[in-house]
This record gives sequence, structure tokens and C-alpha cells, in this order.
Amino acid sequence: MTEIDETQAARHRAKMAKRKAVQDAEVAEKKIEKGLLIVNTGPGKGKSTAAFGLALRMLGHGRRVGVVQFVKGAWHTGEKDALEHFGDLVTWHTMGEGFTWETQDLARDIAAAEAAWAKVRDLMADETIALIILDELNIALRYEYLPLAEVVAQLQARRPDLHVVVTGRNAKPELMEAADLVTEMGATKHHFKAGVKAQQGIEF
Repeated sequence: MTEIDETQAARHRAKMAKRKAVQDAEVAEKKIEKGLLIVNTGPGKGKSTAAFGLALRMLGHGRRVGVVQFVKGAWHTGEKDALEHFGDLVTWHTMGEGFTWETQDLARDIAAAEAAWAKVRDLMADETIALIILDELNIALRYEYLPLAEVVAQLQARRPDLHVVVTGRNAKPELMEAADLVTEMGATKHHFKAGVKAQQGIEF
């Protein structure tokens, strides 16, 4: 361990005391408590992963979580199996039939998205649910399977205490404008480009 003399220690204590005072004052100013609209987007990996991490946090507090998966449908995922252990605290609905380049059927894709959005409205009306994850909704909006203005309006009209997380690349500017929190995942480096296939426990 590096030796620290008393002068260094005292300087560090003073610096951290000042920083703590600033942080405490900033935290004390924040008094609003509300349901958040969160958007995880961008070309990088981790958008859905982050959303399910938030679901786990909510479940840790004993609060109910709803999941509606748009587009996705062909893959069996580890997160679904894991969250099933929480029983009635989780309601999970995989409503997609695969990515659009897999189905190659526009009418079918639109019908699946509309059915998924109907399920979202049902979950938003359930006052026992604290968090809803709309996995890959951004993809459905990008391909215009759903009317953007209507979706944004209904998300904004949700009850005041409901948290909603929307995932997927290419989030629409209107949705990001309506959101309380937008995180864009960057693609600095990805193993897929080096020929590594999707692997159990990492991608699904």
C-alpha cells in the first residue's frame, strides 16, 4: 500500500468535504418524485440488458414489472427464464414474430405490433405495475408499424407514478423529446464484427 503522510491525508479530507457539501446541496434541491419515461437507444450493445437490470432493481423492492417485446420472438432468452422465478411480480408478453427481414411480411409485422401495443395499454391501466419495459418498440416505430404521434401521446398520458423503459436502435426524435431520460449506447467495439456469434448468457 502506498504510504500517505498527514499533509496529503488532510488535503484529501478537505477536498472531499467540499465535494460532499456540493453533492449534498444538489441532492437536497431535487424534490420531484414521478414515473419516468426512459429511452435506451443507439447502435451499441446493452439497451435491453440495461432495461432488465432496472426490472431486477424494481423487483428487489417487491414491485411488479411488465414486459412487452416488440419484433423479438424467435429467440428464447435467459432473462425471461430468470424473471419467471419472481412469479406474479412479473408479467411477460413476447408479441413479435422476428425481425422484419425474417418475416418479410409487412401486414403481419404491423398486426403483431398493433397487438403488442394493445397489450401495453392493458398493462398501463394496471395500477399494480410499477415498471413496464417496451423492448424494441423503437424498431416498430422506425418501420412505422405503429402511429408515432399516438404512441408518444399515450405514453405521455400514462398515470403519474408509472415508469416506462423503451429500447431499440434509432429512437424517434419525438419520443426522445418526450422522455425524461435518454441513454445512447455507443458502438466502440463489438465482438460480432470479429466473427463471434451470439452466445447464450451474453446475447440471449
